[in-house]
Amino acid sequence: RNTGAFWAKSAAAWLCEDVDLVCCEVRQETHDVKSFFFTSADASHFHFSPGQYITLGLEIGGETINRCYTISSSPTRPHTISITVKRQPNGIVSNWLHNHLSAGGKIVATGPHGEFTTADLKAEKTLFLSAGSGITPLMSMSRTFHELAENQDVVFIHSARSPEDIIFAKELDLIAFNQPKFKAAFICEKIDDALRSPSLLTGRLTLEALTQLAPDFKSREILTCGPAPYMAAVREILAVATFNMAHYHEESFSFDELPNSAQAAETTEKLTSSKDGAAFSVQFTKSERTLDCAANEFVLDAALKSGLRLPFACSKGVCGTCKSKLLSGKVDMKHGGGIRQREIDAGMILICCSKPLTDLVIEK
Repeated sequence: RNTGAFWAKSAAAWLCEDVDLVCCEVRQETHDVKSFFFTSADASHFHFSPGQYITLGLEIGGETINRCYTISSSPTRPHTISITVKRQPNGIVSNWLHNHLSAGGKIVATGPHGEFTTADLKAEKTLFLSAGSGITPLMSMSRTFHELAENQDVVFIHSARSPEDIIFAKELDLIAFNQPKFKAAFICEKIDDALRSPSLLTGRLTLEALTQLAPDFKSREILTCGPAPYMAAVREILAVATFNMAHYHEESFSFDELPNSAQAAETTEKLTSSKDGAAFSVQFTKSERTLDCAANEFVLDAALKSGLRLPFACSKGVCGTCKSKLLSGKVDMKHGGGIRQREIDAGMILICCSKPLTDLVIEK
């Protein structure tokens, strides 16, 4: 039985449009990490594949700010859903969630999104590698294996600053206790000598540490999630080990906890499109703005360059945050899974990955 495939077959789009989620519990995981549990306002059940994420739309400081968070709970418990959020020093959204969201509070979300999942992964043995809050999608997968009583052969290696920063440490130990083929190990930058053990190493992930904790890693399917530098280090380790990267998967979608204006400025600096060739008019009805967009330019990029602040997150056609109604005109859209065919048929587009083919009128 393939757990992921089982849930993929039963999964349905439960949040295609904005839907209210009601917070039913807030759980302190570590000193700077909280899990937020939600039910749906209309009492509907949640269907998703372990490893997927949702996009939150929050009203903070008079503007709508969007952030994507991986679902940390298991789809085996369809009445509730959870996200696990680490407080970032300058994070607008993470600080708002930690300071203001409590039981009874409501937020708006869309989803589920993402292809980083065990849903269609046929592997006898897997290796989970995570760092920091990158543990969340892999925790959803681990919880699913556990709650379906599947004795899946998993080695889960998580990196953290210290033992006190390990998210879900006790639960991972419980899963390992209940399932003989599940092994949990941790690598911390700082550890008191009294805490050292074969499953708790000091330092950072290295080829030597990987070989010690998962000697057969070359024969495993590897799933990785964490900060970009961590994932780059993992790829470098695997390259040195001549690992077959056809069996490597990572959560490639991530963005910094920046204000939308800061994100816009950063994205604008990275734009490489030019005004060479045809240019089309793009009207945003709600924003009451009209601007020019080159034929070889993404609509979102043109909007940001003009100073228009619009909600977006991944800029890769993955998260669905910039989804908009196209009232008239045609676009060339190459998305990464952040929009469904029935939404496209209904006239929706992702402006981050859409280039104009004609003049456009967009409800945004």
